[in-house]
Amino acid sequence: MRHLVWFRADLRVADNPALYEATADGVKVSAIYIDCLKQWQQHGRSPIQRDFLSRHLQALSTELAALGIPLTVLTIDDSSQTPELLVNWLADHPHDALYANREIGLDERRRDKAVQQRLKELLEIRVFNGDCVFKHGSLTTQSGDMYKVFTPFAKTWLAQLRATGYRLHPVPKAQGSAVTATSIELTGERVSSAAWPVGELAARDRLRLFCESGVYDYGDQRDYPAINGTSSLSPYLALGVISPSQCLAAIEQQLGHLPMSRGEQGFVWLNELIWREFYRHLLVAFPRLSMNRAFKPDTESLQWSQDKAGFEAWCSGHTGFPIVDAAMRCLNATGWMHNRLRMIVASFLTKDLHLSWRQGEDYFMSRLIDGELAANNGGWQWAAGTGADAAPYFRVFNPTTQGERFDAEGDFIRQWLPELVEVPTKRIHTPHDWLDNNQPGHDYPKPIVDHKRARLHAIAMFDALKDQSDNIKNNADVQTNKQSELWLAQLDQEPV
Repeated sequence: MRHLVWFRADLRVADNPALYEATADGVKVSAIYIDCLKQWQQHGRSPIQRDFLSRHLQALSTELAALGIPLTVLTIDDSSQTPELLVNWLADHPHDALYANREIGLDERRRDKAVQQRLKELLEIRVFNGDCVFKHGSLTTQSGDMYKVFTPFAKTWLAQLRATGYRLHPVPKAQGSAVTATSIELTGERVSSAAWPVGELAARDRLRLFCESGVYDYGDQRDYPAINGTSSLSPYLALGVISPSQCLAAIEQQLGHLPMSRGEQGFVWLNELIWREFYRHLLVAFPRLSMNRAFKPDTESLQWSQDKAGFEAWCSGHTGFPIVDAAMRCLNATGWMHNRLRMIVASFLTKDLHLSWRQGEDYFMSRLIDGELAANNGGWQWAAGTGADAAPYFRVFNPTTQGERFDAEGDFIRQWLPELVEVPTKRIHTPHDWLDNNQPGHDYPKPIVDHKRARLHAIAMFDALKDQSDNIKNNADVQTNKQSELWLAQLDQEPV
């Protein structure tokens, strides 16, 4: 007997259900990772994340080798070739069962369906939930539907946590002597991710240090980009180097309990983990989110601007709004952006420049080291007012007051906008008059929009949707739901 573990977005040996179950009976185990550069590029993922992935695969190979498990990296030109690739590889390397943790994107689910259909006569296939604390589709309304608003989902999620707790799968026992680690170097464009340490130990150390200190002040410090007040764990969660259940365990170990309500220490960060789960459950329940479609069907008719110059100014950090520009230049230079800044720049793109959230979503994915579809799409649609939210359209962030509130001294702005270094603190968020008077040769741009007018126009865009008849909206919902049901019917059952 020999089992094969197919690693995907779960690059860890601890709390890995597929790996644990594959090794549970003491059966010899091998591991594979299938790399498709074309699919990576089609999904618009960033060069810095590709470098991070390559380094983590090397770290995973070393971890598995210590357990006596060899890791083979297979490459294909197109993801549609996956079933045949596996058939051919298994012909030369016979195995009795294939173990994997579920991936949630629609392309990945279609690929896995094709693999199951092609390989079902060759070996047993077992798929597990290694993605969320609670299996996708297991938290529903009384009518059996997926929640469309976060708050009731969070209440149900917490109730389930109280009732059943969570499960951690231990690191498997070594299957004999260690083997030689595979040397791994992925092809394709890469940007150095050296600022981020790799490996499970590094991820767990970062989690432990955050829980020992940052988790206590997270609610007070998380919104200030000049302060190191966030966990910075999202790049590791995106590749599955660490699991959400491990995050829960770290909180519980530090506090002695799991915070279950607002006001308890640690709950604000726990709530962020629930947001992550919400967006991942949505992605599974509503396949259209993987298809570049709005969560709210009626918002498909929003008339977004086609201002190419405005988009380029936003991308490069030359909008004339210091907090927006500093955030975008930070992203471009480091592949990382603080969460408060993500909300500010997303609101600016969609509500001030009136550009489609799809443009922002794509640009973020092309730059972020922690880019992953569910969170990126969920965040952008939340900001744009097209996503899963009770009353989103009138939420328009004022970029100037956001800067004044969350970077009051201008420390973050000065770090990324050298042309504003000498501007006095009291003028740092509206520096243009001071620059004109004191540095007449400066090249910092004037604001490219009038925020007050832009805000009114954004609200008017959504008000125009209200003028549509209820029948048009209902028909859009019905057609979209039918399409979702068709997609879901083509896909697999829930993992064990």
